[in-house]
Amino acid sequence: MANMKDMIPAFDLVQPTTVEDAVDLMKDAGDEGWVLAGGLDTFDWFKDRIKRPRVVIDIGGIEEMRGFRDEAGGIEIGAMTTLTEVANHARVRSEFGVLATAAEHVATPQIRNQGTLGGNITQDTRCWYYRSGWPCYRAGGNVCYASAPLAMNREHCILGRSRCVAVNPSDTAPALIALDAKMVVQSPRRRLYDAEDYFIGPSVDITRMTVLEPGDLLTQVFVPAFWANSNFYFEKVRDRGSWDFQLVSVAAAFRMSGSTIEDARIAVNGVAPYPVRLDAVERLVRGEAASESLQNAAGELAIQGTRALRHNDYKIVMMRNLVRRAVRSVAA
Repeated sequence: MANMKDMIPAFDLVQPTTVEDAVDLMKDAGDEGWVLAGGLDTFDWFKDRIKRPRVVIDIGGIEEMRGFRDEAGGIEIGAMTTLTEVANHARVRSEFGVLATAAEHVATPQIRNQGTLGGNITQDTRCWYYRSGWPCYRAGGNVCYASAPLAMNREHCILGRSRCVAVNPSDTAPALIALDAKMVVQSPRRRLYDAEDYFIGPSVDITRMTVLEPGDLLTQVFVPAFWANSNFYFEKVRDRGSWDFQLVSVAAAFRMSGSTIEDARIAVNGVAPYPVRLDAVERLVRGEAASESLQNAAGELAIQGTRALRHNDYKIVMMRNLVRRAVRSVAA
């Protein structure tokens, strides 16, 4: 008989209505619990029977994790706010356009209507070896199949490898890093992480892509006003115009004084197991006009330390060119 993999294993479903109840339930469930947000990543894991939690905690009914709140010095966005809402929100579009643009580039309209900001930020890697149930390092095994000599690794990393060569799949993550956003985590005490510190690489913990541990819940994202109304740039390169995850993406924010770049924040994704902030490039461009020579220098500096796998050397060229184009976007 064929091995059917499209039947979701049984689990207990609980539906808290407050953050406090959700955190308590997560604490009780421990490693056997699973948090369900929009469900788009979750149901892939479940129907393939790779993840088999005992308890699923559906946080869709927690109203305090939805919507937008104007705060002193910025805007707070609930982690359960849909990507469509983020992309269409008037203040996000007018003041923090790089985030709206990034949200618009996620998958398809139907997926954006269901998918949440928190889910897009926190989703697991899409490495097909890992997600197909192969016993790789990230899954608790002792090998990385994607880095083997004959492996298919066109979509894998050129930076930040440490046994695992999978990449972070989030479109909104580099935009939030460019905006210096803060991630609010509850478990049960409230903690705040800079966006760039929210994501971790395999050298820190090969089984996770974020700081979230069992019992941790991302509840809100706070975007400070400091970078509001800056000159933004976002570009995502993918195989198809919809559905696909990025091959390489870049998000940048520039504060300008005339034709001079006063300050900059630049992040790329799709090149490492975590979104990469290019702080060396930021230092290079500060106080400079976006001349062609600066664009070229920024692109070359961005790719220092990259190392291709068998099938993904194109990512090095792509990353260099995207960073060049980001700097070129503010050229006089």
